[in-house]
Amino acid sequence: MKIFISGGTGFVGGHLVRELTGRGHQLRILTHSKRPATEGVEQVAGDVTRPETFEQAAEGCDAVINLVGIIREFPFRDVTFKKLHVQATTNMLEAARKCGVSRYLQMSALGTRSGAVSGYHRSKWQAEELVRASGLDWTIFRPSLIFGPKDAFINMLAAQLRMAPVMPVIGNGTYRLQPIHADDVARCFAMALEMPATIGQVYELCGNDRMSYEELLDTIAVAMGRSKPLKPHAPLGLMKLIIPVMQNIPQFPITMDQLQMLLEESICDGAWKLEFGFEPRGFSEGIGEYLRKT
Repeated sequence: MKIFISGGTGFVGGHLVRELTGRGHQLRILTHSKRPATEGVEQVAGDVTRPETFEQAAEGCDAVINLVGIIREFPFRDVTFKKLHVQATTNMLEAARKCGVSRYLQMSALGTRSGAVSGYHRSKWQAEELVRASGLDWTIFRPSLIFGPKDAFINMLAAQLRMAPVMPVIGNGTYRLQPIHADDVARCFAMALEMPATIGQVYELCGNDRMSYEELLDTIAVAMGRSKPLKPHAPLGLMKLIIPVMQNIPQFPITMDQLQMLLEESICDGAWKLEFGFEPRGFSEGIGEYLRKT
């Protein structure tokens, strides 16, 4: 297949590009600036928020994949959920339609739903609704926390642990996560292109390891060959007063949206494995591959 991808230069995009090229597909990647050439990968300079820069880029392709997303807004930089989730999806859907491409895959997020509290999940839901109403042969994926060598969240926590064996925890720390490796997410996207049964379906993706936030911190420390950290607890009520004041500072590590999503948890029943037929990589093993030497 020939596949047009937005978000292909990001964290998950790198894993997906390797997976798809490894399966013999030809790729056309939307990018702000061209990078060193890769065999089987064509680059198109453009901006997913400006459809006029790429509206013909899907011409001759068999499928379109939209991976674009942000986890945090910076309105003063014009980086918003509305722009990067909703408008970007609108533009990618229109590009697919204009170029006569019917197969469309969308990256969403676990927890996305109607009536969501967080702006992140609300915007992801709006994007999903656009996809469902598009008339295309769509598939939507909602992954949990994604980990891998270049991830943001696990590497951020590991960086804190390198500085000191103390990891502050908001609230009781019992809220749960079920991380999934980026390779496994990429594999599901690639397999879906070859599986007509996935058309019109939404898949929640998670790994096999369901753990509390405190257990996650301990697992990261062990993977780094360190002792489990001290975990002083910051009262939830106090943090709900502090975070709104501080969250507009880019260096502040958490926003109210992110806190809300942590408290809601990020877990699923793993039913996706029935469709795709493989077991996801274990969390401890997976992070050990890129944290053990640090």
